[in-house]
Amino acid sequence: MLTSILLLVFSAAAQDFTIKLEKVRSGYDGETCWVHARAGIVPAKGGPSVVLTMQKLLLTGSDVFYALSEMRTDDFGRTWSGPVEHTETLGRRNEPNGVIVAASDFWPTWHAASRKLLGIGHTVRYLNNKVMEGAPRQTTYSVYDDKHRAWTPWATVDMPDAARFYNAGAGCAQRVDLPNGDLLIPIYHHAKGEKVARTSVMRCRFDGRRLRVAEVGGELAVNEKRGLAEPSLTKFRDRFYLTVRHDDRGYVSSSRDGLHFEPLRPWLWDDGTDLGNYNTQQHWVSHPKGLYLVYTRKGAGNDHVFRHRAPLFIAKVDPGTLRVIRSTEQVLVPQRGARLGNFGVTDISNDETWVTVTEWMQTWGPNIVMKPGNPYGADNTLWIARILWNQ
Repeated sequence: MLTSILLLVFSAAAQDFTIKLEKVRSGYDGETCWVHARAGIVPAKGGPSVVLTMQKLLLTGSDVFYALSEMRTDDFGRTWSGPVEHTETLGRRNEPNGVIVAASDFWPTWHAASRKLLGIGHTVRYLNNKVMEGAPRQTTYSVYDDKHRAWTPWATVDMPDAARFYNAGAGCAQRVDLPNGDLLIPIYHHAKGEKVARTSVMRCRFDGRRLRVAEVGGELAVNEKRGLAEPSLTKFRDRFYLTVRHDDRGYVSSSRDGLHFEPLRPWLWDDGTDLGNYNTQQHWVSHPKGLYLVYTRKGAGNDHVFRHRAPLFIAKVDPGTLRVIRSTEQVLVPQRGARLGNFGVTDISNDETWVTVTEWMQTWGPNIVMKPGNPYGADNTLWIARILWNQ
């Protein structure tokens, strides 16, 4: 599959990069759509291969996911193969009493110490193709076999306290791999019967086959509505930074060790006003030139987009104040009526970072399914926004 020609180029005149937006694929039948597009690299002498995973969503349901599929490029995105569905290893599984469990919210990232591409996500359980309320949830993982272009059957992480972590997962989580090979993986979790989720960071060890928890750091909590969800972690210079979703607003914190964090602060602009992100994940772009946040927000002529989840923005963060510098905001991916809030960030090289996202073809109710040929133009396109770092 040949990637379409460059569509848009944004100049970051006062910043450190240029953005090039590319369309990898498109096509939409009005029944399912591709979601959760995230990429990982497999290093090689001539440059890395990029393995991008995504999965189909049933549009008439809520978070009803199917098997993970893979697209791959060995020439920096000029051509792509796939999507190839990995039903046997990354597909749904049957459990007793008609329950079906799927692996979802997957994020593949290269683990340098083991030289393996390791993908991490979490489980979701269905009954009659509806998400089961109160069901257990686990962090899932799978390892890529580059030679055979195959994934190991997804497995789950054993937690140190089954009661405390009855519902615990690393869905859509951006992780940090330490120089000694340990992984810092943020999760959100609650005990059985609880309704409010908290966030912690796990320090894990991976031997190339199995992922184990070594310790779990302190808890962060906002005891309102559903609590916290979909945390993402990065390291910039000598500190770790955590961003986390909440129904009403996004939150941020920092830490010296990546396990124990300062009290959460709401995401604000540098003038002290609210950023406008809510009920949607955010992720980091961390580079020697600066610390950046990728996010969605209100107030961008986007009231017609579900939870204002498009366009996709990037802006520089002040590491000292933990505020977003408004003058640096750029559009990474423009809105065409569909959501862009579930996305991934991949460091391709020191010179290039990718943000990958698909147009999620659901909107405000009562009829949540966006029609093919809608007036906004969305057609489940898979986008890559290349951040090209200036020398």
